[in-house]
Amino acid sequence: MAGNYKQEKETFVSGMTGSSIMHINLICLVALVSVSLYAAIRTRIPTPYTTGFLSSWALLVLPMLLAMTVAAEKPLYLVVGLAVPLGIVLQAERTGSGTSLPSTVPPSPSQPHQATYRPKIPPLPALTTYRAHMMLMTVLSILAVDFPVFPRSLAKCETFGVSLVRSMDLGVGSFVFSQGIVSAIPLVRDPKYLTGPLIPKLFNVTRKCLPIIALGVIRVLLVKGTEYPEHVTEYGVHWNFFITLALLPILQVVLHPLFLLLPISAVAVLVGLVQQFALTQLHLRDYVLSAPRSSLISANKEGLVSLPGYLAIQLLGLSVGTLILPPSPSFFRRRQAALAPQSRPHKRRSSDAADAVPDLSAPRQTGKMATELCAYAILWWSLLGLARLTRVDGRWSAGAGISRRIVNISYILWIAAFNTSFLLGYLAVLDIWIFALPRKGTAKRGPALGTAAPPSVPQEAVVARGNPPWLLEVVNRHSLAVFLLANVLTGAVNLSMATMYMSDVRAMVVLSVYSLVVCGVPWVLEARRKTKV
Repeated sequence: MAGNYKQEKETFVSGMTGSSIMHINLICLVALVSVSLYAAIRTRIPTPYTTGFLSSWALLVLPMLLAMTVAAEKPLYLVVGLAVPLGIVLQAERTGSGTSLPSTVPPSPSQPHQATYRPKIPPLPALTTYRAHMMLMTVLSILAVDFPVFPRSLAKCETFGVSLVRSMDLGVGSFVFSQGIVSAIPLVRDPKYLTGPLIPKLFNVTRKCLPIIALGVIRVLLVKGTEYPEHVTEYGVHWNFFITLALLPILQVVLHPLFLLLPISAVAVLVGLVQQFALTQLHLRDYVLSAPRSSLISANKEGLVSLPGYLAIQLLGLSVGTLILPPSPSFFRRRQAALAPQSRPHKRRSSDAADAVPDLSAPRQTGKMATELCAYAILWWSLLGLARLTRVDGRWSAGAGISRRIVNISYILWIAAFNTSFLLGYLAVLDIWIFALPRKGTAKRGPALGTAAPPSVPQEAVVARGNPPWLLEVVNRHSLAVFLLANVLTGAVNLSMATMYMSDVRAMVVLSVYSLVVCGVPWVLEARRKTKV
């Protein structure tokens, strides 16, 4: 790659000030409306016409690609364009294509001697859809940003501002938040994990994170070896996102003793406040923005300084995970309270509550989950507005406000508010609205979606076919492979063509083929796995 093109490419993606929060929300709203349209069609049109790969791609992936490229300046038009057919399709009567099936989750054993039993957490379709859409927006944006068809207002911001691209702003924060949600699985299965010996837990978590650290090292070697265009203000000269992802679970384990004293969300807010105090009062903000890269530490100052902020985001995701993964939002809180030091006067009662095998197969209380998610979303958006009014991060001009580079309190609150709101949206649309089962006795026809569950199966313990969409299911199931494949293809495309000079038509062709490959690989892998079984 010629040196002058490398410099021009770095200039092409540098110095951006971003867009607005409302603009970003409207672009991401396209994904929510598109999955709503898919769900409506899936429940009202015969199965053969709705389950194919190309039809799924056209309904679930193509709208997102259009929203961040040719329709990015007017995303509301695309939202309306999808909402109109959605309203029309919803007027049709449901068909049998979405027939509900009894949950396959085995009941939890009641025998006290089965102490080694690891209860299985039933899948939550809204969470699968949310994670898959987040991954797809990530892999689409990391290549789309290299073409002029991708608006510069959505490209990664230099220091302050909000944008869509994974490597800065929304995508990377959402990735960490999502990682926090799934990291709640061992705590939900067994809250006593919090009281386990610290050193063995650190050793086990570190061992699991070694492959991610290896990926980070390999990325550094490949970028330096191929003279691939890079932006050192993202994380530093040698640091990258893989290293941040690998260190966060280790830091989370260190905080386990605090989870016995305070709610996880409170610990997250405290970490965020400490981060903000260090940025302003200890002048770490000035250090990141102006200190020369004269040593190994200063060369990677962005990665080091932003780490506590990312930890706060992951903890906020962890808190959400403890709300939505178990059967009820209060499930984990009760067991957490039983382990707290203040419960020791009632040692016998607390021990019984903590040692009991959790019944994770119980019907989920999706209504209560939605209520708590709504409350948290309102709280985070309100705190973000308060931070802006009080100018905690300055006047929110070109030189202040939300900053992914230093991960200040405004960025932390924005990521928490955005992800909580959209997770709530997926829960409301898929699990509470379109795929919801009516109360017993309201079904009009035999086996169609909406038929009351058999008397032996709890009404809430059913899973509807098509929820989540199969394409999103396989993308989520093979998320690491999808992410690595997308990075390899992005590098290959940039090394083989001058993307920054490409016309919009050619760019859309390349991006469409790229998205088909990225989605097609997990689809084929899952199809082969099913045939072998």
